[in-house]
Formats: sequence, structure tokens, C-alpha cells
Amino acid sequence: MTTAHKKVAIVTGGGSGLGFAIAEKFIQHGITTIIAGRDKAKLDTAKEKLGTLCYAMPCDVSDLSSIPAFITDVIKQFGQIDILVNNAGINMKKEFTDVTDEDFQKIITTNLTAVFSISREVVKQMLVQQSGCIINISSMAAQYGLPKVIAYTASKTAIDGMTRAMAVELSPKGIRVNAIAPGFIYSEMTAKALDSDPERKAKVFGRTPMGIMGQPADIGEAVYFLASDAAKYITGVVLPVDGGNSIGF
Repeated sequence: MTTAHKKVAIVTGGGSGLGFAIAEKFIQHGITTIIAGRDKAKLDTAKEKLGTLCYAMPCDVSDLSSIPAFITDVIKQFGQIDILVNNAGINMKKEFTDVTDEDFQKIITTNLTAVFSISREVVKQMLVQQSGCIINISSMAAQYGLPKVIAYTASKTAIDGMTRAMAVELSPKGIRVNAIAPGFIYSEMTAKALDSDPERKAKVFGRTPMGIMGQPADIGEAVYFLASDAAKYITGVVLPVDGGNSIGF
């Protein structure tokens, strides 16, 4: 199961949801995986489930000034960083005119600026290694317009552009950069939200050609593929994993 040499991955927001599914997939393939997040208790619970290859390291990515020390700490402990998955993100549903500057900025800081900051610090190490792989988590919000999530949409659309710009600059130096754009993925939260809004539920399934929600493991599989040698000639792509939702009518 293990790879040729022991790889080390960081998954931000790795304590639950898609981040947990991504970490789980990495660990199944023998990758030492650091899950980072704000909630230490949540990380510790996830670590118990994920086992000995998982390391829980608290880090609030929205506190930009704490990021360099966090990455230095990882390098000190593990000696290398082969994979970075920028999964941590926040959302907020509000009418356009109700979104304050502070609301907007808060989401941009976590979903965009923090992704840049942590990537910059990790790339410094990847340049030393002359190898590495970064995977950003985008969204359907960057594929088409969604109402009431203006800041989230702005942040994820910027992630797609940043993914391409990073890939062009870093790929010649041995660092591949890609993104995954999840469609509607099953969680208790999304299921409950859709069940309470039949109109939205009908719309979601109506424009998803496969007619079902994805599973968190589907995202884990896609991220693992992009991080693996099977994708060694792939860089700068935004891969929708969405049952066809982004091309649905």
C-alpha cells in the first residue's frame, strides 16, 4: 500500500467533512497526513478514527500571522511536505445588500488570502525538495452564479485563477498545482438543508445529470488521484467532481 518513499501531506480543515474524507484516503495509501483546523477537540476525534499515520495540529488559517510558524513546525517535525490540500473554508448566506464589508472580508481572508499564505510558506519547502503537489478546493460557485453567497463566490472564483497562475509559475520547478470543484456532496447538513427546501432540492437534482449526490469519498478519490504519480503530467486544472452538475441543464 505504501508509496515509494514516505510522503507527508497537510489537509486544512481535515477534522470533518471533505477534509476528513481526503485525509482518510491519503492514510489508506500510506501517506503521513497532518490534519489542521481550529477545533482541537474535533481534530483529536478525527485522529482517533484515522489512526497512527494521522497527526492533529491545530491551526486557525484565518490568523494569517500564525501560518509561517505552523509550517516551520511541520517541517521541523516531519522534514518535508509533499502534498498540501487547501480545504479549509467558510460560507455565509445573506442577501447581497445585507453583506457588510466585514462579512465579505472575513470570507475572503479564510477562503482566499489564507490559501495564498499557507501555499507560499509550503512552496518555500517544496522548492528545496524540487517537488510537491498543491490541491485547492474550489466550488460550483465558481462554475456558475449562485445567489446569496457573493463573498464565497468571489473567493472560489479567485481560487480557480490562482490555481492556474500558481501552476504556470511553479510547475517548471517541479510543483504541480490543481483544484477540485465539488458538486453537491452528501453530508447530514446538506441533506437536511435540501430536505427542508424542496424547491432547491428539485433544482439541484434536476440539473445534476447523474441525479444523485456525491459522497465525500468521491472527493477523497479525486484529490488522491491528483496528488499521485498517476497525475504526474496534470497541472493547472480545475476538475469538477459533480455528477455533471456544472454542465447540467
